[in-house]
Amino acid sequence: MAEQKLGNPAVVGLAGFGLTTLVLQFHNVGWMSSIGPVVWLGLIFGGAAQLFAGLQEQKTGNNFGYCAFTSYGAFWIALALMLIANNYDLFKASTQDVGWFLVAWTLFTAILWVGSLRIHGAMALTFTLLLAGFILLDLAHFGYPSMTLVAGYVLMACALTAWYMMARIILNEVYGRELLPAGKPWVG
Repeated sequence: MAEQKLGNPAVVGLAGFGLTTLVLQFHNVGWMSSIGPVVWLGLIFGGAAQLFAGLQEQKTGNNFGYCAFTSYGAFWIALALMLIANNYDLFKASTQDVGWFLVAWTLFTAILWVGSLRIHGAMALTFTLLLAGFILLDLAHFGYPSMTLVAGYVLMACALTAWYMMARIILNEVYGRELLPAGKPWVG
């Protein structure tokens, strides 16, 4: 009896992370006036779908993917609910409150960034850009609001590198060869 081939949950996690991050940055740089699409994506695609992808990664034994996708899925759900609550004056979060929320996520991201350096170049680049984006957003929330624009462009690049990894997994499988390389790990 042949063993059934399973799909790679990382493609959904990377897709949700990339798309939701990209759309939030469209808002952060001023291209999109409403935060509404970010809320809905944060709940469904960046949130729930990424969370489910993380839980599926656990079944494959990939602790990095399990931790990253589950945690950032929870990040998007929490952010979306915070935006909704602020809109309805329920447990309102000030700019500095959001800043501390982001500082905690920056520290968490720093841990995963260290791990990403040993996976492959595309993962290291994605997490380097994510860490830089969080640091810039931290600065934006603690007195340097112009950093939001810079963070927006850095995080757009981050989102696109996540999609590159998603495309790499899908296209390499479809074409049966290394069509898109991942690059060598930055740390041996």
